[in-house]
Amino acid sequence: MGSIFIDTLNGKSSSRPPVWFMRQAGRILPSYRALKKNYTFNQLMRDKSLASKVTLLPINDLGVDAAILFSDILIVPESLGLELEFTNLGPKFHNPVNENSNLVIDYTNFDHVYDNIKEVIKNKPKDIPLIGFCGGPLTTFLFMFRGNEKNKSFDAAINFFRKEKKKSMKIMEMLTEASIEYVKNQVKSGIDCFQLFETYSGIISNEDYKNFILPLSTKILLEARESGVPTIFFPKNFNEGLKYINKEMCDYVSVDYDISLDNARNLLDSEVGIQGNMDPKIFYQEIDEIENYLKSLIDFGSKNTDWIFNLGHGFRPDIDHTKVKYVVEWIKNANWKR
Repeated sequence: MGSIFIDTLNGKSSSRPPVWFMRQAGRILPSYRALKKNYTFNQLMRDKSLASKVTLLPINDLGVDAAILFSDILIVPESLGLELEFTNLGPKFHNPVNENSNLVIDYTNFDHVYDNIKEVIKNKPKDIPLIGFCGGPLTTFLFMFRGNEKNKSFDAAINFFRKEKKKSMKIMEMLTEASIEYVKNQVKSGIDCFQLFETYSGIISNEDYKNFILPLSTKILLEARESGVPTIFFPKNFNEGLKYINKEMCDYVSVDYDISLDNARNLLDSEVGIQGNMDPKIFYQEIDEIENYLKSLIDFGSKNTDWIFNLGHGFRPDIDHTKVKYVVEWIKNANWKR
């Protein structure tokens, strides 16, 4: 039995769009929260049997069409020698970057992820593909300056980028180099698809992102493609900048909820597929309102067979997972007029 997710990525049309969600492996799932009572986030991420279990929870609990590896984007900057801690208020680095930081890549920092991937492959259903990922160069760069988990701003990183452009680019080139090796070995370990999360591309202007960062993001995406897996790029809040993305860079683009699917489709290269863009806040509405939203997507879904249903950003922790399951079942059972 094939995978509707991989078939869609490879250009085959099907009777409905595939469905999976960013941040599906945790947060909203009671089964995940039960595990969190006994294990820290870091323990769940670094133990292969636990990481495999969490990765596969949404397959059983929600019925999604793909699994995404349970990991974190910050293990790439951690590989550059930053001491990472996941606190209850969010991640922080005990030795955040400054202009005197001496960064060296330690590739062994990724070894546990490759073990986790192999464990998931061993345990997952044959027809469920596994998505690997890493963070984009700008997004991971921004977090490298965070030494206080209570301060959620990226002002220190942005100020450094403005004042120390050459040093900033050198750091992002190192992040890119580490990410390329990381992606290559994720593919070797068995992932079926790769997504690059550039969650904060909108923090700088479209032109700056296009000129300084997009070439680095493209290098990472092309490494995955050249290694043999389809690619998805998620440049959140890039919006009008989507016109700069083409098939030479990636196979699919995931779009956020600040841009309509129709507008995104018009801006994107026609050969690039599209993923997204449900606003997670819709899950706070009543079921009939959620159904009305889903019905409004039938027209787009009937005309665009190169579309994957997903969110415009990850789940919020207090979303009711039963409503998410309802959405998955609705998508699977609706007549998409294809």
